[in-house]
This record gives sequence, C-alpha cells and structure tokens, in this order.
Amino acid sequence: MITEQNEKARKQIEFVCTDDLVPQDHLLRIIDKAIDWSFIYDLVRDKYSPDQG
Repeated sequence: MITEQNEKARKQIEFVCTDDLVPQDHLLRIIDKAIDWSFIYDLVRDKYSPDQG
C-alpha cells in the first residue's frame, strides 16, 4: 500500500549533472583530455540530418 510519504517521494524530480558524478582523476577523463575527438564529426556527418541533428 502506498503511504502519503511514498506518494510524495514518487513525484519528486532531481536534476543531476553526470559530469559532477565522475571524479576529476578518473581514467576516462584522462583519456578524453589526451585524445582529440574532433575527427569523429567528419566520420559521422553523413549519418545526421543537417536540419534535425
């Protein structure tokens, strides 16, 4: 049975920035800083509509 407190908890919304959840010294952050990922844009440009993203 749903109590009033549980009902209120279900209706709550929390906004979370995933960037804040990953430590600054995490391996993937180090890799991200070491690699220039801009080449990806040229590889996938034809996969996306210029009007709709």
